[in-house]
Amino acid sequence: MTDHEPDAREAGAVTFVNTFTVHAEPEVFEKEFARTSEFMARQPGFVRHTLSRHAERPGQYVNVAEWRDVAAFRAAVSHADFQPHAGALRALAESRPELYLARLRRDGGAAPGGPASEGPALGGAARAGERI
Repeated sequence: MTDHEPDAREAGAVTFVNTFTVHAEPEVFEKEFARTSEFMARQPGFVRHTLSRHAERPGQYVNVAEWRDVAAFRAAVSHADFQPHAGALRALAESRPELYLARLRRDGGAAPGGPASEGPALGGAARAGERI
């Protein structure tokens, strides 16, 4: 773990978005990514993620992951056991990682024109109409 203490800018949920351009066989990348996914799922603060492949360009992927806060995300990616996973993925693809703070969430099934969730931070699982 890390001795890093979160400050006010790191409070609240974050979304990690990583786009990949794969230069290996897609199945090889997906298998390696699944190993990384298993590691990340065991890390404190991990909420969920989805790896998606582009509908028309099979070598393009995006991973969207939710984390409890910036500190949890940083601890996971700085963990010594993460480095072999990162290296294996770098050998198969180029990536563009970005970290975002939640600003608006709308869940399906909400009435058209109904309230959206807004706010500077996500304090937990927000439902439609709740501030995040």
